[in-house]
Amino acid sequence: MAKIVLPSPRTDGPMALETAIARRRSIRKYRSEDLTLEQIGQLLWAAQGITGRADYQRAAPSAGGCHPLELYVCRADGIWHYLPKEHALTLRQAGDIRQALASAAWHQDFIAEAPCVFFISAVVARTTRRYHERGALRYVPMDAAHAAQNLLLQAVALGLGGVPIGAFDDQAVALVLSLSPQETPLYILPVGYPG
Repeated sequence: MAKIVLPSPRTDGPMALETAIARRRSIRKYRSEDLTLEQIGQLLWAAQGITGRADYQRAAPSAGGCHPLELYVCRADGIWHYLPKEHALTLRQAGDIRQALASAAWHQDFIAEAPCVFFISAVVARTTRRYHERGALRYVPMDAAHAAQNLLLQAVALGLGGVPIGAFDDQAVALVLSLSPQETPLYILPVGYPG
């Protein structure tokens, strides 16, 4: 199995958080320029990276420290799964699926034009074991929103842009991404240099 250990994340940057918040916009047009592994690693770290001594101390909060989220990166070379504990990517499937993902998102073709498409799914059972129905209805969507916002603000701080997409056919997206039956698709986040 192909694996990429990502460069260590930065914990200081050239842009203030307030500036990133003020500049954040939904970007749907991208230049073709690829993102570097440093940028990809920084975006993933901002969404779900380990920020403390224990693996449950992460960049985005999670109800009860359950961490139901799974993050993926879709690039021209395949679908990569993020491993927060190792700050690494493992190849889940070779080949470019961005156009198929755009089709599964009701033909939002700009998704296929982004050099990287991040995807958030959840293993809801990790949260419902503790919080039952409330975990599925409230806490898991909140966890996903926290992670997505962190990723989008980090994108702005890196001179990139993105947009959160929730409009898609769940079954079609799960099939395109080869998600396990335990995973619920939640967010598509195309990211790139604004075009």
